[in-house]
This record gives sequence, structure tokens and C-alpha cells, in this order.
Amino acid sequence: SVTDKDGHEVGISHGRFVPLLESPDRDLRRKVFQSYYHSFNQYKNTVAAIFAANLKKELFYTKARHYTSSMEAHLSQNNIPTAVYEQLIEAVHDALPEMYRYVRLRRKMLGVKELHMYDVYVPMIEKTEKKYSFEEAKHMVLNALSVLGSEYTGLLEKGFHERWIDIYENEGKRSGAYSWGAYGTHPYVLLNYQGNLNHVFTLAHEMGHALHSWYSDHAQNYLNAGYRIFVAEVASTCNEALLIHDLMEKTEDKKEKAYLINYFLEQFRTTLYRQTMFAHFEQEMHQKVEQGETLTADVLCDAYYALNQKYYGEAMVSDDLIRYEWARIPHFYTPFYVYQYATGFSAAIAISTKILAKEEGIVEKYKAFLSGGCSMDPIDLLKLCGVDMEKKEPVEEALKVFEQYLTELEKLV
Repeated sequence: SVTDKDGHEVGISHGRFVPLLESPDRDLRRKVFQSYYHSFNQYKNTVAAIFAANLKKELFYTKARHYTSSMEAHLSQNNIPTAVYEQLIEAVHDALPEMYRYVRLRRKMLGVKELHMYDVYVPMIEKTEKKYSFEEAKHMVLNALSVLGSEYTGLLEKGFHERWIDIYENEGKRSGAYSWGAYGTHPYVLLNYQGNLNHVFTLAHEMGHALHSWYSDHAQNYLNAGYRIFVAEVASTCNEALLIHDLMEKTEDKKEKAYLINYFLEQFRTTLYRQTMFAHFEQEMHQKVEQGETLTADVLCDAYYALNQKYYGEAMVSDDLIRYEWARIPHFYTPFYVYQYATGFSAAIAISTKILAKEEGIVEKYKAFLSGGCSMDPIDLLKLCGVDMEKKEPVEEALKVFEQYLTELEKLV
């Protein structure tokens, strides 16, 4: 725990860490950051030993099954060529100058001489206090997704009116938001709706998952209805991209538009850039184990710190304690998983761009993708929409969208 400016004790946990870093109180953010990572520093050797053992286990299975690398072993489960992983990293590396621009803009807008790692989560634009009733949220989402046609919006309305959604927070209810269901029933969505703009986006996101499940369940048999993780975030992110475009088209308020762009740019930073950095770290660490190197705490910390400097650039102060961030990421214990957040996000941006450009036949192609379940390999499913993840183009196109929004925000502020 740390003490805030009013002398109150503030407890820090894994779940509270990022929300605390969104605080406008910079001194509190610094204290939280230092206290949290100092704890990992105390146990770095233990965590490093656990992590290294996990990678050695993966190498054992890789050799036993005659794969050339742990990456190939894991990607082969979905028939994903290793080139997809490598090209993702290459494409993001080529676009690092745009991330450096974003970091400089964040430093300018926060009005600080030095931007530290504890400054990356606090909003650059003051949050709008506007509240939206759930009825308003449904109306906003329906309007934004009308570009997907009457069948899609009809299913949305069906979900809204036929109690697919548990809307409000309740005692004993799971936190956050969630979409799930069982084959043969409609999907269910759990929200904890608070009436702010983020939660409007959450509604669009979770209903994207729900309708993805609906289309797959109705088109496929039980064995083929469940879709793979590689494509799981495409429908949800596509809905968010369509919603943010619609809201920006309609607003005349410069502050609101800047807030929306800030929100979207953060999705790019945390999902495309940051998850790719994680993927890069995983790749390097597995390669070290495959080459017979020992992963000590210092090796892990130094490698992670170097990548953090590379991805954020010179305008960001890479605080020494950020070298322990690898130790708090649970996804690293499910090897070669996080890259799918970045590829899924890129595919969603590519598809939403096609939809907004009213490309001929794209809505029907997109519905064919949603209906695919796991009847086809993920790469082939996305090709139905004209998105080829075996090439760099979808990631590059997504990064161009990031650059366009960044330029617009620079003009607004």
C-alpha cells in the first residue's frame, strides 16, 4: 500500500494496479508504480525460475514431437505459419516512428518535461462526464452498426429485447464484461454497465462476440461451431471501430472528438504495439532456451528493458523498475498466445475499413466469416473477407489508420 496526497492508505493489487495508474494524481501514480514493481524485484529469482521451467517444459514437448521450435509447435495447432508471427513484429517495427510521435504528443498534452512509464495510462484528454442510459447506449450501437445491414441489426435488437444481456452490477457477479453461451441456446452477455462512454463501447464489443457466436452456432454443427482464439477478437473489435467512426462523424465538439481519438489510439497502443512487444519478448526468450542459454532474472529483465526502450523510444523515460514487468504478465505462461490480440485487432481494422468504404459484397463476406466457426483454418476464414494475414498488408493498413488518427489528434490539440 501507499499513501495518497490526503494521507489515506491506498492498497495495491494486481487488479487495481492499472486503474490506479489512470489517476490524475501523478505523485500517487509514481508511488504505486514503484511500490508494485519493487515487490516483483524482491521475488525476481523465484519468478524467473518458474518462468524458465515453463519454457524448458515447452522445449521438451517441442523436441518430442519433432517441431523445429516451440513457436512452430504452438502455431501449428491452428495451422498458422510462423511467418505470420514474424511479419507482425516486422510491420510494427517499421511503424515505431509513429509510436514515438504518440509518446511525444502524450508528453506535450500532459504538460510534463519527462514522460515516465507511470504516465502511459492516464487519459491525455479529460474524461467526459456525460452519462448514457442503457437505452441510449443500445440506440448508439444500433446506429453505428447499421452499415452491417438489417439482418445484423435485427439480431442485435433481438438480443436487446429478448434478455440476452444481464446489464447491471450485482452482488457476487463477475467483474468486467463477458460473452458466453452453449450450443443450441442464444449467447449470453454479462455487463456491469456504469453509463459512461467506455461502457457503451463495451456493449458494442460484447455484442460483437455474441453475434459471432450466434452466426457460427446457426451455420455449423456442434463440432465446428466454436471459433479459434486467432479470430475471436475480430468481430468485437470491428464493432468498436464502426462505433467510434460513427460517433466521430456525428460530433461537432472538438473536446469530445479528441477524447474519442485518444480512446482509439490507446486501443492501438495497448493491443497492437504492446502485445507485439510481448510477442517479441516471448520469441526471444524461447529462442534463448532452445539455444541452451539459462534464463536468469537478470537475463529476463535486461531483455525486457531493452525491448521497452525500443518500442517506446527516446521521448519516454524507461524507468528502471519497468524491467520487472514481464514477471506480472500471466499470458506468458500460455506460450505464443498474445500475438493473436495484435493480429486479431489488425484484421478487425482491415475489415471495418472495407465496410466503411462500402466495398462491394463485403457485408456478405463478413457474415460468411462470422458463420465459419472452426470449419476452416483461421487464416482461410479471414481470406473470405479479403484479409490475408500471411502477408504484412493487414497489419500495415491498421498501422496507417493509427497514423491517420494520430495526425488528426495533433491538429485538434
